[in-house]
Amino acid sequence: MNKKLILLISLIAVTLLLSGCTEFDQPISDQSEGFWNEFIVWPLVSTITYFKGLLGTYGFGIIAVTIIIRLVMLPLMVKQTKSSKRMQEVQPELVKLKEKYKSKDAVTQQKYQKEMMALFQEKGVNPMAGCLPVVIQMPVLIGFYHAISRMNNTPEIDLGSFLIFPLAEPSIILAVIAGLMQFVVLRTGPAMDNPQMRIMMYFMPVMIIGFGIVLPSALTLYWVIGNIISLIQNLVIYRPWEKKDVQEPVKTKAGGAKK
Repeated sequence: MNKKLILLISLIAVTLLLSGCTEFDQPISDQSEGFWNEFIVWPLVSTITYFKGLLGTYGFGIIAVTIIIRLVMLPLMVKQTKSSKRMQEVQPELVKLKEKYKSKDAVTQQKYQKEMMALFQEKGVNPMAGCLPVVIQMPVLIGFYHAISRMNNTPEIDLGSFLIFPLAEPSIILAVIAGLMQFVVLRTGPAMDNPQMRIMMYFMPVMIIGFGIVLPSALTLYWVIGNIISLIQNLVIYRPWEKKDVQEPVKTKAGGAKK
């Protein structure tokens, strides 16, 4: 499972690297050629510009586009949450399997992996479901990066400011807000029930802060708004307070009479 996660993160990193190495500092227009420009970057630029015309600023345009994207992804997020809840339900059986196959030799571990995958299949659990929204969002995130960078390099476009943040320049304050919001989202979301994904709770916020310090605030604003929407989704769909109520008796039983 860890190998799959490492492979997934590696593919995302390679995609980000390859797509970010070309034309990001060039002006953008409806005449820009290439699949990436025609079907990803320019549609994002056009949509942001359209909402800027309706709402008055590029900041509000970015917020509107972010909300639309997240609403489109809502069915996927619901599916992810259901899969994560099923993962939580099979945890007691996974603990029994680990106890049954304690030996670390190759044959025993092979049997463990086989029975674990059979259990996942029987219960309809997909351990990698938590990665899927990240994978699907990645082209959009890269497209946003290109759109903002190229809008910033187009003389006819002035991104202006949102509140106190110039959208064309990095903002440490906005970067830290985005990172903290990401941490809260992961703390209240399905990643907490998946041991393979729990490391992302610490990795993702640091990564977002690091990127936010050097990237334009317009992109960081996308992260902030996206995380606010994700937090609302977690509170409505995942209900983390109910998860704690359910887990507390199990924890007390396992640890003895803990009041």
